[in-house]
Amino acid sequence: MSTSTTTTPSKRKSSSTTSSSSSTPKTIHFTSRTPTWTYLKLQLINNPPTTSTPLDPLTARTYLSAALSQFLGLTGTSIPIDILKISPPRPSWASSTSTGGKGAGLGSTVWTRVPRDDAAAVVAALSSWIGGSASTATNTSGAGGDVGGGGSVAWRVCAKGNYLGALVNGGGGEVFIP
Repeated sequence: MSTSTTTTPSKRKSSSTTSSSSSTPKTIHFTSRTPTWTYLKLQLINNPPTTSTPLDPLTARTYLSAALSQFLGLTGTSIPIDILKISPPRPSWASSTSTGGKGAGLGSTVWTRVPRDDAAAVVAALSSWIGGSASTATNTSGAGGDVGGGGSVAWRVCAKGNYLGALVNGGGGEVFIP
């Protein structure tokens, strides 16, 4: 009588396979089609040009809140805005070449992050707002919402994008220029 033995394949991985796969890392690919945030590069415009103290985060937040409050009311003040960076203004000799030496004084640059769904409303509010400078004596509101007799400030939206890296370093279009 002869006995034949048949082996059925096991559903579990063999121990040699699991030890080799744990030593090599697996690559994970991630594509974000609808990012959560939109990034804005804003520039504060002073009219008439002043050489006052540089913009601090509290004053920037006050100007941003005043613009949103004027445009959207209480709903505008509930939009979360994160101030990522405040850069000091460029020297006056550098900014006079771009504007021809005339016009408003270019102030500090502010990098902000806002929710993507609220970005259009924030851009509309900031680009249409003109507020009173905090350094003017006739401005009594404290929020920068009323134009004082001494000067005014406004926001210029320099750039808007869904990815901060592309906004800071450019979109990569210069790679395809022959």
